[in-house]
Amino acid sequence: MNSFIEELKWRGLFADMMPGTDEQLNKEVTTAYIGFDPTADSLHIGSLIQIKILAHFQQHGHKPIALVGGATGMIGDPSGKSAERNLLDEATLLHYVECLQNQLSRFLNFDGNEPNKAEQVNNYDWMKNISFLDFAKNVGKNITVNYMMAKDSVKKRFSGESGADGMSFTEFTYQLIQGYDFLHLYQHNNVKLQMGGSDQWGNITTGTELIRRKAQGEAFALTVPLITKADGSKFGKSESGENYWLDKKKTSAYKFYQFWLNATDADAERFIKFYTFLSKEEIEGLVEEHTAAPHERKLQKKLAEEVTVWVHGREEYEKALKASEILFGRSTAEDLVSLDEEIFLEVFDGVPQKELAKADVLEVSIIDLLSEKSGFLKSKSEAQREMKGNAISVNKQKVNDTFTAQESDLIDGKFLLLQKGKKSYFIVKVLS
Repeated sequence: MNSFIEELKWRGLFADMMPGTDEQLNKEVTTAYIGFDPTADSLHIGSLIQIKILAHFQQHGHKPIALVGGATGMIGDPSGKSAERNLLDEATLLHYVECLQNQLSRFLNFDGNEPNKAEQVNNYDWMKNISFLDFAKNVGKNITVNYMMAKDSVKKRFSGESGADGMSFTEFTYQLIQGYDFLHLYQHNNVKLQMGGSDQWGNITTGTELIRRKAQGEAFALTVPLITKADGSKFGKSESGENYWLDKKKTSAYKFYQFWLNATDADAERFIKFYTFLSKEEIEGLVEEHTAAPHERKLQKKLAEEVTVWVHGREEYEKALKASEILFGRSTAEDLVSLDEEIFLEVFDGVPQKELAKADVLEVSIIDLLSEKSGFLKSKSEAQREMKGNAISVNKQKVNDTFTAQESDLIDGKFLLLQKGKKSYFIVKVLS
């Protein structure tokens, strides 16, 4: 079996392929593509598997192409959708395309003169000059409506299985346009293989059929499973339904790191195969160590490290790690003070805050600061009682009643973290 397919199989990332795909990959350096539609100004972790497939493909000596769908993004892929996507205006779409192209360039090797160096393409470049009549005549006549209706993505929408009331002609043509992408890349970029999620099988095979009929050529399809959690629930969204984005402005590196760190044991064992480049031997060793001492969460820690470094870089990972250690009490006051505002507020999300003038915080009696200045504790007597019980910390460090805050104690030059006991926090924001 081809080494790339073998790798996908042991990682659990293989769903299906057309006959002959294995032989094609063994025969020569093969060019393959995966499409990414620009539905936002960032990809989210749902796209990581597709990016990783392209990266593995390149590591195995083949040539990957990342297609950003400037044209298909105008329509919206009906696969797996129960309702039609809102259409984007051109300026927004162009902005999204540029953002995705910048993001994808970080994950593949586009440099050098190797025959398998990565490429990026935008299907708007070849679709923008094709008239509707030309498309109907040169593409539409090669694929029957019966063939298109037989695809699962179409059948589900028409049968009402997905809860939708049919589908528009616009969405119905999506598989033809995606099929034409494959034909164009076959003819102009020597692309022999299209890859994608298992929900893309119908769209991909429309492309192979179009290549067979229009170009009398042979092309191939390979799909990977759609990722769910071990319990069958949807992967990649927070409990409130928010996406975890690859752009740290939309999802901080700390929050991203925490997502992987909080994986269950069952998920961590699957995800470390899916989302890291660790070898089979390394992963088997980690699983063994984790089984022997699950409370140490070695699998989750390694998973979170590998994926965060891959997406955000080593420096952002180190910051996220430091922030996590602060939250769980394994850090110094210096670590806390060195946090930037974004990560500090992420770590202590939801903690009550109060803004105070510098004169009401710095060199003020800790008893006054805890009570009448901040309102964290109800009264001076409560503050004195908690202080006597050794329950008060400032910036995670125990203090006594002689403590007064200095400029050097301020986190990122503007915050002070008050704490009573183990779990009761209060943030003072110092106005400059």
